Amino acid sequence: MQTTDTILLVRPKQFRRNEQTAVNNYFQGKEDQNSALKYTAIEEFDNFVALLNYAGVQTVVLQDEGTYDTPDSIFPNNVISFHGDTAILYPMFAENRRRERQLNHLAALEKLDIHYKHIIDYTAQEDQSKFLEGTGVLILDRVNKIAYCSISDRAHEDLLQQFCDEQSYTAVPFHAVQQVQGIALPIYHTNVMMSVGTNFCLICWDCIPDLLERKKLEQQFARTQKEVIPISIEQMNQFAGNILEVKNKSGLPFICMSTQAFDSLTEIQKKTLEKYGLILHSSLYSIEKYGGGSARCMMAEVFLSA
Repeated sequence: MQTTDTILLVRPKQFRRNEQTAVNNYFQGKEDQNSALKYTAIEEFDNFVALLNYAGVQTVVLQDEGTYDTPDSIFPNNVISFHGDTAILYPMFAENRRRERQLNHLAALEKLDIHYKHIIDYTAQEDQSKFLEGTGVLILDRVNKIAYCSISDRAHEDLLQQFCDEQSYTAVPFHAVQQVQGIALPIYHTNVMMSVGTNFCLICWDCIPDLLERKKLEQQFARTQKEVIPISIEQMNQFAGNILEVKNKSGLPFICMSTQAFDSLTEIQKKTLEKYGLILHSSLYSIEKYGGGSARCMMAEVFLSA
């Protein structure tokens, strides 16, 4: 299955701009943070969860109590992912993001009688300065077993290949960049410029300078019969690429995004997406501005064995 009806989220306690991730996450704003930021972020988080619940999507909310100084814990999809009877733990670039593992995402699921027989742990690769930040960097076509990945400081090609070998996926690496003060630098996470759903792919082609890499991606999308929805760099900068297809308990599909992302889309783009699911959007402006991530980053998809 490409989509799930169960989402793991982490409610923040001390949300702030993470100084350790800002070194290569150029979506994080540099503006001064006000004292109310953490309360605003919590309100945005709660509203987003309420929207998912209203749509009938099951949410598992883990409360971060602030014990470990984990400003990015609101983005759990980078730290852990789920695949049938297997959970995978990932090596993180920023040292303070490694502390998120102490929140014990698996224990939160076990309270709902959700268990995983196998745990794959890549975190020892941190000692070798090799990182692979979960479904932030891995855009998974779960039906066709393809892992799309933009190579960056947070996505090492060796670990991409190891993941694919162990999970029987085909690796499709490429290089996506953004302009930072006139210099083309790697985009930190693939999921800000690309999303794959059951029958669509939304992508910012202008971020991929290598025409041969573009062609390879186009061939994969054609082979797997995905309708391609291009977005502009401006739309990507408003988090239009950071979206996720989910479903509710009745199997109805939804496409989740922030209100900023929704407002950036054209009517044609919205209508195209709505062929594949009702769009759910919620204001996440403060989380986006200071965290450098959006709706998709906040959702760790919980997949279980059939």
